[in-house]
Amino acid sequence: MNALSMHQGKIVMFPNNDPKTKKSFKRNKGISRQLLLRLLEGNDSCGLEQIIPFPAEKIDVAEWVRLKCQFGCCQYNSNWCCPPASPDLEKASAVIREYSLALLLIGSRRCRDFYLSNARRRAEQVRSWKEVVGIERKLFLEGYDKAISLVSGACALCKKCTYPERCRFPRERRPPIEAFSIDLIGTLENLGISTQVAQETIDTFRYYAIILLE
Repeated sequence: MNALSMHQGKIVMFPNNDPKTKKSFKRNKGISRQLLLRLLEGNDSCGLEQIIPFPAEKIDVAEWVRLKCQFGCCQYNSNWCCPPASPDLEKASAVIREYSLALLLIGSRRCRDFYLSNARRRAEQVRSWKEVVGIERKLFLEGYDKAISLVSGACALCKKCTYPERCRFPRERRPPIEAFSIDLIGTLENLGISTQVAQETIDTFRYYAIILLE
């Protein structure tokens, strides 16, 4: 597995020593350190710190994740990027099986308004959203035509989603990780990454996105 991170101005690369790693894309085989570096540089305005390539088979999916969307989230049945508008577990699993490589994007942020529904929080969400989708677009232009983002948090492009009426931003919308039935904590554990829940609004919290690559 290759991993690229920026820590105190240093770039760290861990080589891929697995000869059995499958490549699915016709023109690109894996992803180079140089490209990872270009994707990471200039995308730290929202706190992006790491981009880690990993085998897509490490992604955990579970029915209970969608259940928590249905019972416990106000976005259920009211957002074009969330259940029931997003793919169910069977379809999400089938899509993930079509990929051999994915990217995990990790960032950190401090936001006192995280638990509030206000303009500042929405602006933070939109910036993070566009950052991830922007990286997806760069990957597409590099030849990764299968690249698709699974973002952090529900879509906030509109102050109020038009669901079930026609979406105002069909080209920009992407499903959150959990809306794709992905057990994020389980996936992180599969990658040997530990995370903690921010318990205070002044705490620094981690956010994650996944780009299914090839």
